[in-house]
Formats: sequence, C-alpha cells, structure tokens
Amino acid sequence: MPLIPRAYRPLVADRTFRRLLAGFAVSYLGDGMSAVAVAWLAIQLAPRSTAGLWVGAAVAAYALPGVVGALTLGRWLRRLPAQRLLVVDSTTRAVFLGAVPVVWLTGTLRPGLYVVLLACSSLLHAWGAAGRYTLVAELLPDEHRLAANTAVGTLEYAAIIAGPAVAGLLVTVVDAAFVIGIDATTFVVLAVVACLLRPPGRTTGTDAPVDAASSARGLRVLTHYPALLGLVGLTWLFNFLYGPVEVALPLHVTRDLHAGSDVLGLYWTIFGVGAIVGSLVAGSLRRLPLWPTTLAIVIGWGVTLLPFWAHAPTAATVVSFGLGGVIYGPFVAVSITLVQGTSPPEHLSTVLAARGAALLTASPLGTAFGGPVTTALGPRATLGGSGLATIALGVLATALVLAAAVRRRRQPDAKLGTAPP
Repeated sequence: MPLIPRAYRPLVADRTFRRLLAGFAVSYLGDGMSAVAVAWLAIQLAPRSTAGLWVGAAVAAYALPGVVGALTLGRWLRRLPAQRLLVVDSTTRAVFLGAVPVVWLTGTLRPGLYVVLLACSSLLHAWGAAGRYTLVAELLPDEHRLAANTAVGTLEYAAIIAGPAVAGLLVTVVDAAFVIGIDATTFVVLAVVACLLRPPGRTTGTDAPVDAASSARGLRVLTHYPALLGLVGLTWLFNFLYGPVEVALPLHVTRDLHAGSDVLGLYWTIFGVGAIVGSLVAGSLRRLPLWPTTLAIVIGWGVTLLPFWAHAPTAATVVSFGLGGVIYGPFVAVSITLVQGTSPPEHLSTVLAARGAALLTASPLGTAFGGPVTTALGPRATLGGSGLATIALGVLATALVLAAAVRRRRQPDAKLGTAPP
C-alpha cells in the first residue's frame, strides 16, 4: 500500500472497517441523490402557487424530525448498542423512503402524504448518525480514530459531488420518486452491512452514543465561557441562514432559468468539488488563525450568494456557487478545532455534546423558514437575502470578537476561555 498515506493504512487493513466504510459510501451516495430528488418531487407534486412552501416542508422533513427523535426517544434508544442503532435507523429510512415510489405508482401520492413519509423516515436519523461515529470508535483504537472520522467525512463530501449529478441525470429518465426509492435501497445495504459486522470487544466507555444529560451539562458549561457560547451561536445562525438556499436553489433553476434537474445537479456537484478542495487546503495549513478564518468563511460564503440576486448569468452563478463550496467546506473542521482549543480539557466532551445537540435544529429550521420566504420574495431574492444576512452576521461577529479582544487586553487577568484568542 505504498500510495496510501500512512495514517490510513491501518484502516484499509481492517476488514471490518472496510466493510462498514463501504456501507457508508453507498448510503451517502443515496443521500446525495436525494438532495436533488426530494426537492424535485415536491415541485412536481405541489401546486405552482405553493411550491416553495412544499419544497421547504419536504426538505425539512428529510432531516428536522430527527431533532424530535433525539429529544423524545432517548429513554428507549440511548442504551442500545451503536450497531443496533445504525440498523434500526437504516431500516426505518428504507421502509418509509421505499414507500414513496410505491404510493406514487398507485397515483395517490399527494404533497401532504409525501412530507409525512419523509418525516417518518428521518425520525431516528439523529440516533443513527450517533451510532455511526460511536461504531467507528468501537472498531478502532484511539490512535486511528481521527483518520477514520476523516475518511467518513470525506465520503459525505464525495456524495455531494456524485449524488446530485447522478440524480440530475436519472430524473431526466425516470421519475424523482424512483430516485428516492434508490435512496431507500442504499439504506437496505447499510442495514445489512451493519447486521453482519462482528465488532471486537472494544467499547467507548459509555452505553449511550448521545447522552441528554451530557448535553445539558455541556450547555451549563457554555454559559461560563462566553467565547464558546458565542461560537456555538455563530455556527447555529450560520447553518440557519444556509437553510433557505436548499429551498430557493431548485426553484431558481426551474422558475428563473427554466432548466431541468441536470442543472440543479451541476450546482451541487460544483459545490461539492469546491468543498473538498477547500477542506484539503485548510487541513494542510498548520498555522491557520482559527477565529479570523471562521469569520472570513461566514462573510465569504454570504458574498458568493450575491450573484444570484444580481441576475448574473448562469455560468457566473455556477462558478460562484463552486467558490462558495471552497469557502464553506472547511467550516466544520475549523470550528470544531476552535472548540477543542478554547474549551477547558475537562469539559471538552460535554461541550461537544451540547454543540451537536444545538446544531441539530439549525439547518432544518432554516430550510423550513426558507419555504414561505421563497414564496413571498422569489428564489433570487431569497438567495441574495440569505447572502446579505450571512454577511451581516459575519460583520457583527467580527465586531464582537474585536471588542472582546480589546476587553481582554484591558483585563489581562480575565479567566481563560472567556474571550476569543
């Protein structure tokens, strides 16, 4: 394996992890395809006058109920082994997503029923996501987990590239409902792979992948460290303002450009390529200033949405959206690294748990909000408005960080972690 970087060679040599990674790859590809198909089928099913509302509802239903499941089903699910959590979530996804093409074939699929099926499919998905990363931790020793998590994350970005492109082509040949059926099949594959795994005896030291009590403790810790609390708030708002893009972009393609699903797939493919490039570049910079980089990402992403508002040519908006991917891609890694560097070591795990619980709601709520906004303002104005609001968020956050830095210089004995470095 001379061409494989040293950090990844133990992963390739581990047969169990290779199988799990293959299952993830298939499942992520299905999710990438649904990034186009879910919105496209909603456009086909909904009346033109309310298409924006139904697209927002459908996209939100594909993710938002996972928040409800995370908050209400912990009593029954939090003590399940990670492997079983992954199987239960994948099976639930497969059943309800698989029902979409079945009902469509009967001619009785309506927008409301479609949203209900999507919502049921995603009810356990937060637990399934927790099960994925807990299972990775159980399969591998500590020294290999960073490389493993990086490999899993890279598959997600790759799915953003391949999934929409494949879906954009398939929707021109078959109905979008069948593409969602393919997504259901990918979850069947993942459920089978997870069932057949034989993990070693290692454990993570906890019975619950996501512990509500840990999240609550983390939120209490955040209140004592304004810099951490501000970072989580900035991340939540950034993800919320991204949500309307997922509603407005498909409607921009159909209404403003009068184009097909292949163009929508092109937008997301270029975005995914940019995200991978941006992540790789950021990861190679050892002395990256974390706070300035985080703020620059927020402002830069907002700027890349402005060409939509300015009625720029399609080629220009595609390029701008790809540049947005380059800028947006490193955000998660940079912000998590900032949390790790700012949080007191004894509270790091609880702070990360609180961060994850809080961010579950951001993008889905933004997507749901994007439905009525797109209906009222139109796709171009919604995309541009999201960009302007994001720029304003970045500028405000920059002002607050600078003000905190000034206070820190005036109070050199201030408690560690209460202000950005």
